[in-house]
Amino acid sequence: MTCVWKALGALCVGLFITLMDQSLVAVALPQITEDLDASVNQAVWVSAIYLLTFAVPLLVTGRLGDRYGQRNVYLMGMAIFVLAATACAFAPTIEWLIFARAIQGFGASLLNPQPLSVINRIFPVTKRGAAMGVWSAVASSSGLFGPVVGGLLVGGISWRSVFFLYVPFGLLAFILVALWVPKLPTAVSRIDPSSAALSLIAVLAIVVTLQQGPELDWPLWLFGILVVGLVCLAVFIWLQYRAQHRGEEALVPPKLFSINNFRWGSISVSTLGFAVYSMNLPIMLYLQLGAGLSAQAAGLLMLPMAAVSVVSAPLLGRLTDRLPPGRISKFGLSSMMTSMALFAVLIAAEVPVGWLVVPMMFQGAANAMSWSANSAISMRQLPPELVGAGSGVYNTSRQVGAVIGAAALGAMMQINLEFFEFSAAMGLSLVLHVVVLGVGLLAVSQFKQDLPQTTQSN
Repeated sequence: MTCVWKALGALCVGLFITLMDQSLVAVALPQITEDLDASVNQAVWVSAIYLLTFAVPLLVTGRLGDRYGQRNVYLMGMAIFVLAATACAFAPTIEWLIFARAIQGFGASLLNPQPLSVINRIFPVTKRGAAMGVWSAVASSSGLFGPVVGGLLVGGISWRSVFFLYVPFGLLAFILVALWVPKLPTAVSRIDPSSAALSLIAVLAIVVTLQQGPELDWPLWLFGILVVGLVCLAVFIWLQYRAQHRGEEALVPPKLFSINNFRWGSISVSTLGFAVYSMNLPIMLYLQLGAGLSAQAAGLLMLPMAAVSVVSAPLLGRLTDRLPPGRISKFGLSSMMTSMALFAVLIAAEVPVGWLVVPMMFQGAANAMSWSANSAISMRQLPPELVGAGSGVYNTSRQVGAVIGAAALGAMMQINLEFFEFSAAMGLSLVLHVVVLGVGLLAVSQFKQDLPQTTQSN
């Protein structure tokens, strides 16, 4: 059993740095803008292009693990990620940096779905909750450490050091995965190129519309892109059902969604992505512009949230294996709604910043309960031939939720600023998260007890 935990640890190193990226690089954007003489729009694309090339291919890259082996695809993704990060660190112009960031995002997309697939293939069902607890601790806390690490590096050295940081950790992850992660049998003989192309176009069109809509003020042509994406999505779904009817291998087998806990878990993780990945924006804006803290001080104030999440998630993951499905998830989503409501009230009331540690610690515990239980319950009933496809869908749901959350929160903050002063506008924008998390709570309430599958443990 020790070897599977070593494999998980190796995979989590890469998972951490790819998910930390968005919050880490965001801290460096002002200095990048000044140093490379970039426009604000170009600086935004440094972050946006990574998110785009990360999120769009996930349906395909998850299935690539089934076709060519999760270990092989992870190693290829990590190699691309590290090489692109090196190119970012030496970027002489903003255009070069944006191009390298696009490649870096694709590398992250290749490796990111693989840990979830490997966990469900090497851990017995009775241990997957604990393993998912570790995975979730890494996934949920990565974005919280970004502002702290980014503030120290950018303030103490330069923005280029942010990208140099990826190189040693990426090389470490590559070596450890090559040594400790086993080669698993492949479960898919081919990937339908038409389905792959349609999925890429559909997700690209939808993500670009949601990501760029608020910034471009929703021009008519952008809705045309959205229509193209929705048409491609409809054709893609039809192709998947046709492949299943013919007994062929679908890129995203429709029978995935006949598994009750996976279906509802994919919905609930999108609400988690919506809330957790965007909540830092109004909070950090309030701390720096409203309360007058420095970027470093504001980042350090987030540490209690990350610490509670990291410590609690593995412990709560073990409980997921022992308790009825949904019990921890329902408590976690309810706690997260409570923490968001507390943030909204305390920020709007402009209380001393020390009081925000209370909802931050509450949010850390809610992260631990929500992510690990949701992942374990959603994925543990998938048969081996579907874990790659399931991982791709699950990760896509999370990332698309994050994109929608960022767009919706930006719009909500702009609307609030028309009617409220700054602090109240930032705080009240988080009421949106309370509502969306309510949908997630309804989803996890549909989890059902089912017989554990006896998949192999390597």
